[in-house]
Amino acid sequence: MICRIVLALLFVITTMNVHASLFIEINRGNDNPAPIAVVPFGQTRGLPENIQAIVAADLERSGFFKPIPITDMLAMPTSRSEVVFRDWRMLGANFLVIGKLVTEGEGYALRYELYDVLAQKNIHTATVKAGVNGLRDIAHAISDAVYEKVTGIRGIFSTKMLYVQDLRKPSASRYRLVYADVDGARARTLQASSEPILSPTWSPDGKRIAYVSFETSRPAIYIMELATGRKTQMTSFRGLNGAPAFSPDGTQLAMVLSKDGTPDIYVMNIANKRLQRITNDHYIDTEPNWSVDGSGVIFTSNRGGSPQIYQVNLKSGRPERLTFEGDYNARPRVSPDGKSLVMVHRQNGVFHIASQDIASGNMRILTETWLDESPSIAPNGAMLLYATQHNKKGVLGAVSMDAGVKFRLPSSKGDVREPAWAPYF
Repeated sequence: MICRIVLALLFVITTMNVHASLFIEINRGNDNPAPIAVVPFGQTRGLPENIQAIVAADLERSGFFKPIPITDMLAMPTSRSEVVFRDWRMLGANFLVIGKLVTEGEGYALRYELYDVLAQKNIHTATVKAGVNGLRDIAHAISDAVYEKVTGIRGIFSTKMLYVQDLRKPSASRYRLVYADVDGARARTLQASSEPILSPTWSPDGKRIAYVSFETSRPAIYIMELATGRKTQMTSFRGLNGAPAFSPDGTQLAMVLSKDGTPDIYVMNIANKRLQRITNDHYIDTEPNWSVDGSGVIFTSNRGGSPQIYQVNLKSGRPERLTFEGDYNARPRVSPDGKSLVMVHRQNGVFHIASQDIASGNMRILTETWLDESPSIAPNGAMLLYATQHNKKGVLGAVSMDAGVKFRLPSSKGDVREPAWAPYF
């Protein structure tokens, strides 16, 4: 099934425009990353992708690892019989990754091994296979496995993201909805328009996305099937049609509509487009997101006099205020384990990304840059993407949930904003 989904995605995506990708600037790492030697893999010279470099970059970006430069390596083993652990201890390596690529049919297979250098022990051995265009997939799969074996946390290097790009010049494709690897590589345009595109979001199974487009001159919510590129207009109401969010089971879409006056939260049954009004008041209720179990909707409202985050139970309809620290908390996102709430938080007039422990209410500021917004949490709950400003341009940033690791993904063209981190496929 996974192979069919990937092949279908590739079919659609490769028919669309290719344009400049994001690139990565690491601006804060973990205080004590583990030195790791990722040796160039055997029989990979001359390939269009450098698998060793991609794995090393993935692991360094996690903040848990510090790759040892190839120029410092005393040997280039590709199998256990060629490994001399003394050499790697001299370099200070805690871990060692080696392997060899072979051609298999019309694709590749890479058998790799992960070693604990100090214990002189094999931790993991596996073979990753991919088609002729799947060298980056092989690299990210190795990164995922190494990260999980060492940290115990599932890796996110093979995951995808959406973001909106604004080329800042009037044209038929000024605004682009972009699909890319989470490191910014292999960026492809899913939708281009002369009118704004907003609020991209993923279905829980990663097969569909929802977004807001002004292509009909007024805002409307669309759902796109990634396998076919087929899109369905879900709303065309008077006023605001915005902020779609799939329910955890993928059958409903929370959204903001102002068709009855002030912006309120609604839930739409995707199959029959039947609407249920969740809030009904004269306040501004917006930016809905679902609780992990789907029993409630979390949203931003000014009903307390300033933007704060509330949760409404869908059975009782009773709203409950969740944030109390500061005069501005908005754009809520719930961590995959349901324990944390990530939001845009204003402190001393500056907008930061912050997380709040839902049980205790304790808040932690995660970012300290200017105009940070639109947080989106990784499916393993360890990091999040957000939009920010750098050198007077809109860029994407990433930060770990403990604020120990930060990096930017600037774009070579225009502004980028509104990232949406994909679920595990």
